[in-house]
Amino acid sequence: MIRTIIFDLGGVIITLDQTESIKRFKALGVKNIEDYLDCYTQVGIFGDLEEGKITAEDFRRELSVICGHELTFEECKHAWLGYRADLPERNLNALRELRKKGYRLVLLSNTNPYMMSWAESNEFDGHGNSIHDYFDACYMSYKVGVMKPDEQFFHKVLQGEKALPEECLFLDDGTRNVAVASELGIRTYLAKNGEDWTHDLFEILEKEA
Repeated sequence: MIRTIIFDLGGVIITLDQTESIKRFKALGVKNIEDYLDCYTQVGIFGDLEEGKITAEDFRRELSVICGHELTFEECKHAWLGYRADLPERNLNALRELRKKGYRLVLLSNTNPYMMSWAESNEFDGHGNSIHDYFDACYMSYKVGVMKPDEQFFHKVLQGEKALPEECLFLDDGTRNVAVASELGIRTYLAKNGEDWTHDLFEILEKEA
């Protein structure tokens, strides 16, 4: 029986628009931004930020050097938030319904302090609630110190939740991430960015009940 549902943030809870983020970073002066950004895993100082190797302030300073002029936290945040395309109300409704049904909801995301400064604020859902009002626990790569698809990220979540792999269902839009979770015995569902996964999820849960 599924007791814990683990969600990715980008591509599942929120829809992604990488092109907008690239546009914003280029506007700041990062000419070769495509060398740093990927739909699933970032590299260079971008990856270091999401893996927790550097702080948001370290990132701001280093990106300022790359751009050739001083950047503010808000400018960096604005560029990162270009990834955020939409937060469908249907997803929020699904999370509310799942909690009512007694499932434990967990967030497992490759993310960074800039994105989470929005997600953890009362601006998250447009109704004055933060992401913590929808999840029982949140595991962010920059705080855990490891990134998907590293299996250690999943081990840390299972250990932290004291959960059995076979009692967990993991939703993610990355094929590599889903494959690693599946190898660990976790039930998985491959979501597609922008598509409605809510009906499929409730059908899976109904069959497992």
